[in-house]
Amino acid sequence: MVRRLDVTGSDGVRLAAWEFSDVPKCGPEAEPGAGARESKPLTRSKSVLLLHGLMGRAAHWADTARWLSGRYRAVGLDQRGHGRSEKPVAGDDRDPYDREEFVADAEAAIEQLDLAPVALIGHSMGALTAWQLAAKRPDLVHALIICDMKAAALGEQSQREWEEWFKSWPVPFATLADVRRWFGEEDPALERPQASRGDFFTEVMTEKDDGWWPVFSRRQMLQVRETWVHDAHWDELARVVCPTLVVRGIDGELGRAEAQEMVRVLPRGIYAEVPDAGHLMHLDQPTDWRRVVEPFLQAVLPADG
Repeated sequence: MVRRLDVTGSDGVRLAAWEFSDVPKCGPEAEPGAGARESKPLTRSKSVLLLHGLMGRAAHWADTARWLSGRYRAVGLDQRGHGRSEKPVAGDDRDPYDREEFVADAEAAIEQLDLAPVALIGHSMGALTAWQLAAKRPDLVHALIICDMKAAALGEQSQREWEEWFKSWPVPFATLADVRRWFGEEDPALERPQASRGDFFTEVMTEKDDGWWPVFSRRQMLQVRETWVHDAHWDELARVVCPTLVVRGIDGELGRAEAQEMVRVLPRGIYAEVPDAGHLMHLDQPTDWRRVVEPFLQAVLPADG
């Protein structure tokens, strides 16, 4: 099961959070929104907030959240511009996709849903949001898991490559099977087929009159990415005082040397790898992902009873 929880983010942006429980989906295309909509969360004594990466949505954490829900209150947040959350448009005087806005949104979710002190699990962009929040508000964050996110600057060339990649998408897609096949097998950016990547993008498509389109704006995704790719984030990482697990997929984007340096910089950092996994490690190898994450959480956030 899943229930929707409404959150008011920074500048009044409407955000959708999703509380999961250990009940399987009713079919391969089930998504957040199929369950009951609630204004008040269920009561749990220990909580985990899951933050997806760029282009993602809370539904990508569904399997992880379900096994977490056996011990904790497991909530996923659709970050601004993603999923069912509001997608604000930039104005002349403000950037609604600045890093500070994402951090403030997560902070609002924790406070409004009474999750603190919380364990944060963030993937890619969501990991950056998580450690920036942990540095800003150590009183809210009890533990942190960073999944395949670099602390080093990615640079302008990376942004240009993403812009060209977005232009290469053959939208609209005729069917969801075409979505799964292109992103999982045919995308020229792929070195080899990756079924989990096809599944990832299938979750973030919506059907319109002329075919299947992403639920997000590719232009806005570039705008979101622009706010972090030019800067390094080591200083913020060094200010995270809670226990922190840095996890990388062996074939992911975060290299071993940088991950181990992140652990060295963190005051209470721990290093882990998920074998035979890429950037989407929690989707590539869900069993091994759980074997890595669960003992850490049990040690730093013991459940009641």
